[in-house]
Amino acid sequence: MTTEPRDFTTIGVIGLGTMGAGIAEVFARNGFDVIGVERDEDGMTRGRGHVENSTGRAVARGKMSEGDQRELLGRIRFTTEMADLEEADLVVEAVVESLEVKKAIFRALDDIVAPSAVLATNTSSLPVTEIATANSRPGRVVGIHFFNPAPVQNLVEIVRTVVTEPAVLADVEGLVGRLGKNPVVCGDRAGFIANTLLFGYLNHAVAMYEAKYASREDIDAAMRFGCGYPMGPLALLDLIGLDTAYEILETMYRQGRDRLHAPAPILKQMVTAGLLGRKTGRGFYTYEKPDSPVVVPDDHTPSDDERPELHREISRVGVVGTGTMASGIVEVFARAGYDVVYVGRSQDKLDGVVATITTSLDKAISRGKATEDDKVAVLGRLTGAASREALADVDIVVEAIAEDLDVKTELFGDLDRICKPGAILATTTSSLPVIALARATERPQDVVGMHFFNPAPVMKLVEVVSTVATADDVSETVRALCDRVGKVAVSCGDRAGFIVNALLFPYLNDAVKMLQAHYATADDIDTAMKQGCALPMGPFELLDVVGNDVALAIQRELYLEFREPGFAPAPLLEHLVTAGYLGRKTKRGFRDYSEA
Repeated sequence: MTTEPRDFTTIGVIGLGTMGAGIAEVFARNGFDVIGVERDEDGMTRGRGHVENSTGRAVARGKMSEGDQRELLGRIRFTTEMADLEEADLVVEAVVESLEVKKAIFRALDDIVAPSAVLATNTSSLPVTEIATANSRPGRVVGIHFFNPAPVQNLVEIVRTVVTEPAVLADVEGLVGRLGKNPVVCGDRAGFIANTLLFGYLNHAVAMYEAKYASREDIDAAMRFGCGYPMGPLALLDLIGLDTAYEILETMYRQGRDRLHAPAPILKQMVTAGLLGRKTGRGFYTYEKPDSPVVVPDDHTPSDDERPELHREISRVGVVGTGTMASGIVEVFARAGYDVVYVGRSQDKLDGVVATITTSLDKAISRGKATEDDKVAVLGRLTGAASREALADVDIVVEAIAEDLDVKTELFGDLDRICKPGAILATTTSSLPVIALARATERPQDVVGMHFFNPAPVMKLVEVVSTVATADDVSETVRALCDRVGKVAVSCGDRAGFIVNALLFPYLNDAVKMLQAHYATADDIDTAMKQGCALPMGPFELLDVVGNDVALAIQRELYLEFREPGFAPAPLLEHLVTAGYLGRKTKRGFRDYSEA
């Protein structure tokens, strides 16, 4: 037997800060009568101001008429009396993240609202179950976690407890859909979906910065240009507020005891010092003034005098390999004006590189980003060779062959014999130790990592990886070379994952663990990360594109390097690889692509 969905008409919102006022606006925009409650007259005035300012911006952008704005504001009744909530069908609490304050509100609502009213908390980290037990009817309590700013963000996490009534859950899910939002349902654990995955990643980035593995600018640039993230992790933490981040991580750690959620020590130090991010004008970066998004130089900002320079002359480039990555790298250098010698095992392979680059150039011409003359010039700079001996006169060799340590080691030993003194030997490896390749040569000071991202002509990032033996002038020359070919170079040391993979793959592994625990569906997890965190792809979409076998290999390398229990590959990932479900390339991974 199916029951009719509940008809919500009047919504109560307790707490009219930025988040609460945004929630009130969302309901009023969708035709609901809203009762907004604040502690005092000042709070009520600020809350009304939040809604007026937000809708005023919509009017200014032509997304709402002045008449619509007046109607919307007319649907919200502002009050300081909790008793005015007696007619509400649903009450959403959006006050300070204090368990005792929230429990007191839910206790008080017992004597105010009707027994059939649904009660919701907008907490982002506190246990909904514990909040629910303060009420005499915990089965009617759910979490409804809007994301900030609520009128803009489409994701809403609906949090069920072990006692939430199924009908209540279904009614709330339907209501959120009526608001034009995308509801995802999850269980009651600290962080829910988005924060659990996001803050583990952010905390790892802080630890990387604290260890001085890479600069704040390079960590942030790596994730923006390597993964397409809208913000780097440290800049995002400044926006969220370091105190808020610390509290969320601390709550997650206390509940789950996952060491990866234990706040990095520097976070607590910065919070104690009052360096909370944008809102105080200083966090990982320094800002023009409190609440300003404008970053200004400080003691840690690289000066223009530190811009990398070419300390070794680079006029002729060598590339070893003929696959997708190698072809892309050949194209990058040739389009930047360099003569390129590329080496492959057969004439067919060499012809394939020219065909790939020709196709790429034709696409650029069709989009107006290149001309026929450009195409002729680029192809004229290419020289294919079936023998490595052709690399004798190049100034830098970039290796882009199979990710096999033995194969690469043999190659570097041979390049050491062939290449002229002073030539730089670079590897595009994404996971193997660069120092192992350097040791295969008599010139370890000239060996460096130059990790391009796929597709190389499109992706802006290159990780420049220095070993303990790499000469400073080599690292700087490669960074300067990246700049000359239109890439963004970031510097890091020679350890598993470098910057991007070391931050990306533990996050993906955490998502697999979340799915494995039946905490949420793959679709809901992907939706949460795309819409709640503005990521270009959800974790399971990305895993199926990258390949689950590739992801497993990288995760194993990270686990072996860092010996961090939380980095151990999720058993579900291992099982999928064993079954041959590798993602899009086998037409089955976390999803089935056989019909695509």
